[in-house]
Amino acid sequence: MKLHTEKMKLIAITTPTFFVEEDQIITALFEEGLDILHLRKPETAPMYSERLLTLIPAKYHKRIVVHDHFYLQEEFGLMGVHLSERNPNEPHDFSGHLTTSCTSLEELRSKKRYYDYTILYPVFDGISPSAMPAGFTPEELQAASRSHLIDSHVVALGGICEENIRQVKKLGFGGAVLMGDLWRRFDACTNRDYTEIINQFIRLRKIID
Repeated sequence: MKLHTEKMKLIAITTPTFFVEEDQIITALFEEGLDILHLRKPETAPMYSERLLTLIPAKYHKRIVVHDHFYLQEEFGLMGVHLSERNPNEPHDFSGHLTTSCTSLEELRSKKRYYDYTILYPVFDGISPSAMPAGFTPEELQAASRSHLIDSHVVALGGICEENIRQVKKLGFGGAVLMGDLWRRFDACTNRDYTEIINQFIRLRKIID
């Protein structure tokens, strides 16, 4: 499934660890218009991802890309798999939806033709204290947009929030990847009410629509 230019996609990446309310939050995000979820749980046992997927309504499985335990893609009818340094090879005879990530424009130029879409990061300064600073100047991003290196098959990750999501759309990215700006609004150790995550997603959806 290629991304299309008429509507910028909203994509979310999970936290690296599991928590009790996670399936409820993911389901609510899908109900409010989340286009794609990247299930990324590095260094976790596959049984926990299996359990999470069984708790998410099956109608949303075709909108989930998995970063680990690639057998889950076929077993649950997921959208596709994401290749990374940790998992660089797609399953044998795999011909489905394939994504990857790049941290430089040179890497993007060499890789993007082989994938349904490529995540470029970090586009802006990260939101959490330990997050990476922006890897590109505004001028570099604008030049990449003018040359169509950034297009509907490239999605932006890194520090995306209300203040800059319009810029992502203006640059011509096919999607915006949400992570820190969503998950910082819920503390899995102390919270049970995840309304603020959903409300923030709705605000972002309205901005780009």
